[in-house]
Amino acid sequence: MADGGHRVAGQRELVLLVHGLWMRGVVFALLGRRLRACGFEPAMFSYPSVSQTLAENARRLERAVASYPASRVHFVGHSLGGLVVLNLLARAPQIPVGRIVLLGSPCNGCSAADQLGRTRAGRMIVGQALPQWQAKDAAAVAARVQVGAIAGTQRLGVGTLLVTLPAPNDGVVTVDETRVPGLADHVVLPVTHSGMIVSARVAHQVCSFLTHGRFDHA
Repeated sequence: MADGGHRVAGQRELVLLVHGLWMRGVVFALLGRRLRACGFEPAMFSYPSVSQTLAENARRLERAVASYPASRVHFVGHSLGGLVVLNLLARAPQIPVGRIVLLGSPCNGCSAADQLGRTRAGRMIVGQALPQWQAKDAAAVAARVQVGAIAGTQRLGVGTLLVTLPAPNDGVVTVDETRVPGLADHVVLPVTHSGMIVSARVAHQVCSFLTHGRFDHA
């Protein structure tokens, strides 16, 4: 279910915030306030990121989108959340989508998940959804929708403890894993994988892309 109300204030455009693995929608509270300050109406979507498949979570997201009285909806997805968004839109092109911003989403594969998946304990950490991702879905969506991706370079996270990742990376996802054909824009910032959620610099870039279809490279 979606967290929060369904009100779209005035002419504000709806932005649905989709969290990553082992998180809940509330992690976007600060980013939501920042998006509201730049003229958008944020809503937080929560889903069982570990126990459900990618397709099951995409269907949950589709039901949440249908519950909002908005003419179109923008998406911001962090990590696995971005893959859930892309999986949905690859299979439901009728959804009236605006723009999409991906925060550290491993659209081009995830080395950390692959390495963790070699052990039973690692598979429990990764969950069911992430291993089901197919990179072709990202390219399919980016071919018809403006998609921007933000990557981080501060190495703090599972990648520094349990797996070995090539630099540059954000501690979980490498910069190369965030790149897919057809992206409208891509920007690299000195943030960690989880730190993206609360970063003021990331929020500025999200607002820039949702407003103009490009990041602020100045």
